[in-house]
Amino acid sequence: MYLDQAAELNGSGGILDLIRERLFDHMGRAFDRSVEDQGTGQDRTEILDGTDIRASLGGDSEAYRRLVERYQGQVSKLLWRFSRDRQVHEELVQDVFVEAYLSLRGFKGASPFFHWLSRIATRVGYRYWKQTARQPDTGGLSQEELERFADEEIDRIQVDDAAALLHRVLAQLPPRDRLVLTLRYLEECDVAETARRIGWTRTMVKVQTLRAKKKLETLLAPYEKESLI
Repeated sequence: MYLDQAAELNGSGGILDLIRERLFDHMGRAFDRSVEDQGTGQDRTEILDGTDIRASLGGDSEAYRRLVERYQGQVSKLLWRFSRDRQVHEELVQDVFVEAYLSLRGFKGASPFFHWLSRIATRVGYRYWKQTARQPDTGGLSQEELERFADEEIDRIQVDDAAALLHRVLAQLPPRDRLVLTLRYLEECDVAETARRIGWTRTMVKVQTLRAKKKLETLLAPYEKESLI
């Protein structure tokens, strides 16, 4: 309980609040949650998944094509968090389905197929971040950019602009910190779901979230100081 409370951002009224209120909340509204839209058809989907998975394992390529078509939209949404370069994004989505196919015998059916896919997608995206971490975006953020978002009414902020700025902010963090903040605040995963997606314990998720927020606060401190001058 203490770690949960300590991990929450305090109401300092500074630039960290701007990132949280203007960007995190805005982005949370701008993107659909991938699982919520399945609705009452979930049972039927699980039946179809089971049939197609068994057929795929038996060598039916059309069955796996149906699985890809059924979930490529949701996987695409997840991977858009990891790269906003369309070519890279497409390659990451392809990697997810290739890895899923090669690991298909490992799917035990204890949870929905998309839960299993989302964990693979998270692993693929995280691996990409680690591979590109040696060439970070050194462009930084201008005070003008942040002030523009602070002054503009939230409903008037363009989704693409907010997404691009948020992506640049988080890209300056180490991949591990970026991952936990992305899942907890952009995907709005709770501690249990974050732990499942990454493969950590719940305690590790809580501790890493706290550490990541502290790093984010340190990263944004120079901009907050500029705004007070």
